[in-house]
Amino acid sequence: MTISITPAASQRMRQFLAQTPSARGVRFGVKRTGCSGFAYVVDLADELVADDKVLDIDGVPVVVDAKSLALVDGTVIDFQRQGLNASFVFHNPNATGECGCGESFTVG
Repeated sequence: MTISITPAASQRMRQFLAQTPSARGVRFGVKRTGCSGFAYVVDLADELVADDKVLDIDGVPVVVDAKSLALVDGTVIDFQRQGLNASFVFHNPNATGECGCGESFTVG
């Protein structure tokens, strides 16, 4: 199981964790939604559950639930700013398609 984060994503995640010292890590996974089937979820993990896997990626604890593992394996997480907008960007080798707005993806 490999997930990697760029230096920009690492810095942003560290900022979030510093603002919430009680967080156990950054939760990364997917949920069923959107026009293509799945959408990424990035949030702070306030607690861990039995099926969570905690990955130490460059000193950042990244928490992935068991259902998301196969769908995000190999993903590179980046953080990009474009004008006034800033967001995490995902490069997922498992995604076989994306919706036009880029908010959801398909795994085939």
